[in-house]
Amino acid sequence: MFFLVAVTELVVSVSVAVCTGLGWITSKTYHRINELDNRLDAAELRMATEYVAKKDLTDAVDRVEAHMIRIENKLDKIVITSPHRY
Repeated sequence: MFFLVAVTELVVSVSVAVCTGLGWITSKTYHRINELDNRLDAAELRMATEYVAKKDLTDAVDRVEAHMIRIENKLDKIVITSPHRY
C-alpha cells in the first residue's frame, strides 16, 4: 500500500513538472514567434513605404532618358545651324 502511494505521488509530481515545463517552453516559443512576426511586419511596412517598385523605377528612368534624347537633339540642331563653328 505504501509503495502504491509513493509511486502515485511520484507520477503526479513528475507529471506536474513535465506539464509545467512544457507550458513554459510553449509560452517562450509563442512569445519568440510573436516577436519575430512583429519584426517581419515592421520590415514589410518599411519596404512598402521606403522602396520603389522596379517597374516604377524603370518608367521614371525611361522618361528621363526620353527627355535627355530630346535635349541632345535640340543641342545638335543648335550646333548644326549655328553660323559659328567651334
